[in-house]
Amino acid sequence: MKILGINKNFLAIEEKYSNLQDSQIAFVTAPYEHSTSYGKGASLGPKSILKASAFVEFYDDEFESELCFDKGITTLKPINFKKKIDDEALELIREQVAELLRMGKFVVTLGGEHTISIAPIKAHYKYYPNMSVLHFDAHSDLRESYEDSFYSHACFMARVIEFFPPERVVQVGIRAQCIEEAHLIKEKGVKTFYASAIRRKFHGENWQKKVVEELGNEIYITFDVDYFDPSIIPSTGTPEPDGFQYNETLEIFREINIQGKKIIGFDMVELAPIKSLHHANLTAARLVYKLLNYAFYR
Repeated sequence: MKILGINKNFLAIEEKYSNLQDSQIAFVTAPYEHSTSYGKGASLGPKSILKASAFVEFYDDEFESELCFDKGITTLKPINFKKKIDDEALELIREQVAELLRMGKFVVTLGGEHTISIAPIKAHYKYYPNMSVLHFDAHSDLRESYEDSFYSHACFMARVIEFFPPERVVQVGIRAQCIEEAHLIKEKGVKTFYASAIRRKFHGENWQKKVVEELGNEIYITFDVDYFDPSIIPSTGTPEPDGFQYNETLEIFREINIQGKKIIGFDMVELAPIKSLHHANLTAARLVYKLLNYAFYR
């Protein structure tokens, strides 16, 4: 496996802390984009997150640590899909994630459109058969097909629950879906925290606690940045109003630690960079690093 050097890797850290052998954390970069249906540019997301990460501070005051030096973070070179799509493209990602898991790494996957998340979820499920999936998104992504594609970004979770128990999926932030998806959620027992229900305090003041209570002890996170309000991250293909803020989201991860549960891996997808607009890229990069801190410092 070839890795990126200090000028291109996550956080722009030197080889001592970013080599494959010694690093406990490994980044898979999957700039796959085949089915985006509105705004384009998700294939540029991984590179933009990595570039912005050079401006993320190493020190986390909440944990009083510099995780990148304590644990080491290596970044693999972007996957070259060579015009492969759908199953073949996903298999390239799954193989790379699976190999890193075999090596004992904590794996972060950067996309790309949300379709890519099928692969790391499948790879992690083999190693963590009791895991839950925590899905942040404005959309439930449970359509059987979309625009004549079973592997559309709008269908990724429908493909996931074909091999993963749907009752172990917890969705947060959903505020755009078709009626068939709403019916499927009830039929399959997917636990969905709709934005409207959260805002109406249907789950009480501490809705973050309720979210975490629905999860098992081992948690894989798939994070579509359109979960956030467009004022936080406008750089995404399908932004939706009435989204979520940064700190109220961190409270979910804090609650995971409070309840003694564990993040076992995650992906970040659907960042579609806008030229000359930098804050969204930096926010995504900072969230990735913050998630790593919650995963390792419990």
